Amino acid sequence: MRKHAIALGGAGLMLGISLLAAQAQTVAPTTPPEPPKFDAQQVPTFVGIKDIQEFKALPEYHEPDYVKAFVDAGKLPPVAERLPKEPLVYKTANMPDGIGTYGDVMRHVIGGRPEGWNYSAGQTQGWGGIDIGLSECLTRTGPLFQVKAEELEPLPNLAKSWEWSEDGHQLTMHLIEGAKWSDGDPFDAEDIMFYWNDVLLDPQVTPLNGASPETFGVGTTLEEVDPYTIKWTFKDVKPTQYLYAMAYGNFCPGPSHILKAEHPKYKDGATYDQFKNAFPPEYLNIPVMGAWAPVEYRANDIIVMRRNPYYWKVDENGNQLPYLNELQYRLSTWADRDVQAVAGSGDLSNLEQPESFVEALRRSAEESAPARLAFGARTISYSLYPNLSANGWGEPDARGQAVRELNRNLDFRKAVTYALDRQALGEALVKGPFTTPYAGGLMPPTSYYDNDSTVYYPYSLDDAKALLEKAGLVDTDGNGFVNFPADVVGGADVEITLLATSDYQTDKSLAEGVIAQMERLGLRVIAQFQAGNQRDANYQAGKFDWQVLRNGADLITVVQNTQNLAPTGPQISYNHRAGTDGTQDFLPFEQEMVDTVNSFVATADPAERIELMKTYQRLYTENLFAIGLTQYPGALIINKRFVNVPPGTPILQFNWAEDSLIRERLYVPAEQQSSNELFPDTLPGAPGVGNGPIKSN
Repeated sequence: MRKHAIALGGAGLMLGISLLAAQAQTVAPTTPPEPPKFDAQQVPTFVGIKDIQEFKALPEYHEPDYVKAFVDAGKLPPVAERLPKEPLVYKTANMPDGIGTYGDVMRHVIGGRPEGWNYSAGQTQGWGGIDIGLSECLTRTGPLFQVKAEELEPLPNLAKSWEWSEDGHQLTMHLIEGAKWSDGDPFDAEDIMFYWNDVLLDPQVTPLNGASPETFGVGTTLEEVDPYTIKWTFKDVKPTQYLYAMAYGNFCPGPSHILKAEHPKYKDGATYDQFKNAFPPEYLNIPVMGAWAPVEYRANDIIVMRRNPYYWKVDENGNQLPYLNELQYRLSTWADRDVQAVAGSGDLSNLEQPESFVEALRRSAEESAPARLAFGARTISYSLYPNLSANGWGEPDARGQAVRELNRNLDFRKAVTYALDRQALGEALVKGPFTTPYAGGLMPPTSYYDNDSTVYYPYSLDDAKALLEKAGLVDTDGNGFVNFPADVVGGADVEITLLATSDYQTDKSLAEGVIAQMERLGLRVIAQFQAGNQRDANYQAGKFDWQVLRNGADLITVVQNTQNLAPTGPQISYNHRAGTDGTQDFLPFEQEMVDTVNSFVATADPAERIELMKTYQRLYTENLFAIGLTQYPGALIINKRFVNVPPGTPILQFNWAEDSLIRERLYVPAEQQSSNELFPDTLPGAPGVGNGPIKSN
C-alpha cells in the first residue's frame, strides 16, 4: 500500500520551492567521459567456434603413464573404452603453446567453505572454480570472450550439436554419446531429465545459482527423445538466448544414479533437507563429468581434486585431458588468495580489488616474480541500487516506506547521481588509469553497448541540491541534513540505510565514499556492513533502502541471464521485487524496460536486437534504474610456469576466468614441473570412499 505521495509533491509543497530549485539542472546530462588509456590491458585473439573445438573420433588415444598402470592392474578399462564415441577435441592452433605435457598441480586459495557436493540442491562447494572443475553443462560460455562477434553463440559441450524446427519453437539437442561419469556410469538423457523434472520443476529444490523453469522461458517443456537426444519446446520463436542459460551454472546436471536414491520422490521417508545434505564435504569421490573429482577434504584446511579418468575431452594427438593431475584449494580468505598468488605460494587469482593493483603490478614487474599479471577489459562495475518497491516488499517501517517513495522520485534520483563525484570515488580505490566513471546499465565491453544511448549525469553539487529541493526536501532544523515534509514521519531528518558487504574492501570503500558525498548533499546515510551471506539474505528479503553492489555478468554479455536486465519477474531484480501480494508497482520507464527486454528475448534478428538494447540503455541510464559508480578491469594473476593461457582472458565476462582459461588445456612444461602433488599416482575411488583416492597397486 502506498502511504505517502512524496514523489509527486503537493501544491502547497511546490509553493515553497526556491529560486534555486526552479533553476535546477544547469549542467546538462551528456555521454560518459572517455576512459583513460591503460597499456597493461591485453587484447584477445578472435576466432571462430570451430577454431577452438570439434567433436570427432581419433585413430588412437593416450593417457598418463600412472593412469595406464591402473589399466594394466585391471582396475580401469583402456582409455579408448572410457572415452565417448566422438570426444570433444581441442584444436592445437587455438592453444597458445600447443600440445601439452602431463603432470603437476594448480594451487588455488579461496575464502569460501564447502557445504557439500549437491550443487543441484543448492549447496556451495566453496567457489573459486571448484564447481567449474567438477561440473559440466549442456553448453559452455567462458571461452566466448575470444569468439568473433558474427559467430557468437555458446560452445557445444554436453550437448554436442542442436538444430531448430522449421517454425522455431522446438530445439533438438544431441548429447555426447558414450561419455561416462568419473565412476564409469554412463551419462545420458536420464541425467538430463532428472535435473529437469526433479530439480528444476520441483519447487522444493533450488540449484545453487537459482535456476528455475522460467530461466528457460515461461511455458518451456523438455522431453527425452532417446538416450542421447532431448527436445525443448518454447513459446517464443527461436529464443537463442536460452542456449546461454544452459551453460554454467543453470543447466549442469548431477549424477542421477547417485542423487535419485536420496531424492524424496524416490526414497521413502526422505525429506528435502536430507536430500540437500546427503553429500557433505566428507563424502569423497562424488561422480563428476568435470576434469577433476574431489578426493580429500579437511575442514578449514584443504580440498584436493584429482584427474577424472573418464574425462571426455582430448587434444588433437588423442591425449586424454586434463594435462594437470591435481587441483588444490587451500581454505583461507579471498584477500589471502591475491597475496599467495603474487608471492608464488598460490598459482591463480582473479585480482578484483583495485586497492591491490599498484603493489601487484610492481611485484610482477620484478624479474624474480613468480607470477605474471594480465589485465583485461573494464568488466567490473559497481552501482548504487535504490529500493524501488513501494508495495510492501521487505515490510518497511514508516521511515523505510518514506525512503522508498523518495527513491521512486526521478528528481531525487537525479539529485543523488549529480552529487556523486565518480572520479573521486575511483581514485579513492586506486590512483592511475584503472578506474573510469560508470553511468550504469550496459558496460562498454559488451558488443551491445552504445555510447550515444548512454545518459551520464556529471558531478554538480549545485544541481544536486537544487533537485533535492525540487523533490520537496529542505533542511528545516538547520542541522545540515534535509528533512521529510512535516506530515511524513514527523518531519524527521531523511535517514537512509546503505547495505554493503563487509567481505571486500572495495565494497566498503565505495560505500564509505557514497556516504561522505551524500553528507555534502544533505542526506544522512548510515552504513549497514554485513558479511556476504547475511547481506545476500537481506537484499533478497528487501530489507534495505540503498545498496552498493557489484554488477552481474548480464550487463556485460546481455545474451546471458537476459531476464535479469529488468524486473521481468516478481523476484528477478535486486532493487524491485514484488510486494507481499505478488504484484510489482512498476514506474512507467520500468514497464518499458521490461517490454524491451522481453522483445529482445523474443527476436533473433541481430539488427532489431541492437536497436532494442539502445532503447534499454537510454531507459536505464536516463531514469537511473540503478546509479552507476565506477568501472575498472580485473587482472588475472597466474604463476609463470603455466602455459596455454589465452591472451586477454578476462577474470569475468561470460563466466569466471577458471572457465574462460580452459583449465583442462593448461600445462606446465616438463622442465618446470614441481613436486607439489599431495596424492601422486592416484585416482578418485568409488563414491563415498572415506580415504579418498586409490592407487593402482
